[in-house]
Amino acid sequence: MSRITCSRLGKKVTSAEEATTHINDGDCVGMSGFTGAGYPKAVPAALAEKAKRAHQRGEDFGIELLTGASTAPELDGVLAEAQAVTKRLPFQSDPTMRRAINTGETEYVDTHLSHAAQQAWFGFYGTMDVAVVEVAAILPNGLLVPGSSVGNNKTWLELADKIILEVNDWHPRAYEGFHDVYYGTRLPPQRRPLQIHDPMQRIGDPYLRVDPEKVVAVVETSAPDRNLAFKVPDDASRAMAEHVVDFLRHEIDHQRLPESLLPIQSGVGNVANAVMAEFANSEFENLTAYTEVIQDGMLDLIDSGKLASVSATSFSLSAERAQAFNARAEEYKGRILMRTQEISNHPEVIRRLGLIAINGMVEADIYGNVNSTHVMGSSVINGIGGSGDFARNAYLNFFVSPSTAKHGAISAIVPFASHTDHTEHDTQIIVTEQGLADLRGLSPIARARRIIANCAHPDYRDALQDYVDRALAQNPTGRHTPHLLAEALSWHLKYQAQGRM
Repeated sequence: MSRITCSRLGKKVTSAEEATTHINDGDCVGMSGFTGAGYPKAVPAALAEKAKRAHQRGEDFGIELLTGASTAPELDGVLAEAQAVTKRLPFQSDPTMRRAINTGETEYVDTHLSHAAQQAWFGFYGTMDVAVVEVAAILPNGLLVPGSSVGNNKTWLELADKIILEVNDWHPRAYEGFHDVYYGTRLPPQRRPLQIHDPMQRIGDPYLRVDPEKVVAVVETSAPDRNLAFKVPDDASRAMAEHVVDFLRHEIDHQRLPESLLPIQSGVGNVANAVMAEFANSEFENLTAYTEVIQDGMLDLIDSGKLASVSATSFSLSAERAQAFNARAEEYKGRILMRTQEISNHPEVIRRLGLIAINGMVEADIYGNVNSTHVMGSSVINGIGGSGDFARNAYLNFFVSPSTAKHGAISAIVPFASHTDHTEHDTQIIVTEQGLADLRGLSPIARARRIIANCAHPDYRDALQDYVDRALAQNPTGRHTPHLLAEALSWHLKYQAQGRM
């Protein structure tokens, strides 16, 4: 049975190839998708083929591509391979797209995820020519049932001059009722407070709205999201998870947290999934989450009864967990709420609810400046994503990483971060498998001593302490945050020259 029950939009059903005739060279195109969920499955591939044919004729063809966050090889990958993207924002994780960005073929604008929609509304990105948005169904009245992610879809549908809808029947029809799409967006100075006082509080509509006059094509698909298997937690991941949970127990004992904690935000990845597994094995009950992404571990917590509810903007599940969820989606209604990312990541709400934020990092320096996006200072990995939205505004924030990488050749704790996404002013707690450094209320030197003692790998600990001692000795009038400028990035230079820090 077709998921398109609106007769007016049903008349616009066409092929993906035909739909791409509405996308031209130089267009700004907003596409759905967030952490490999809810991205269009057919139009990007057809658009990549269109770009290849244009290039074979010696013609230019490239678009500026905006999404919610990362997508999948079927979107970012095929378009990057076809050299069809001239500019990308706000987040990506595809290796082919990453290569295009790092070789300079594609410009990349690394934007906080809470900023992308509002900056598009402000006009900072210019006019949006086309939106390509995946949904689960189109209702008789023309309302759209969102799928496995919401992201920036509402904004793209409102701003774009032309709209292409992909209706994917892989999404469970039971998604209707899972979503809360806020339509109270106003621009300064007419903005009003967001009245969210509980993670599950609704302030919007269950549906996405679309102007049928702007819809130029509707494409039917039946294809799964990019669902990646999570690694079984290793010893390092389990150790980091245990450090986090033990610290939360400590905060409860000191009456700085309630026994059911505060709402949890957890970034994407294997360490975050391991932390959720550790919560499942803990004594904590009646937990809540206000986050970006629902991973396997959070669904496991819901199933165990320990997690009462979760508000997010997207799923990021393994293939097996996605299949199981789709079969049982109705059972999760009332316990999962899907929002636009400008609300899931909104600083006002994050601060009001008092989140416990747990995010990954590439490296941290001895004073607590955190690099979460770049390798050796220059090569971007994915982007800052929502980590800045949550870290700066959370009640507690954790940055987690193994203490070494590349089989010990790289230290995650360095004298000076080769790129800074989160300054020392925003960093509260750093965690590696070696231990946890609570930096709250500490001066820079006290931070350095604690990070080195608790988080650095033993192979690098003495060298880090030696750096601090010599920096203090050589800066008699600069002992607040002492550095040896000639050596601050020498560890990175040594790795580039010799393959080991």
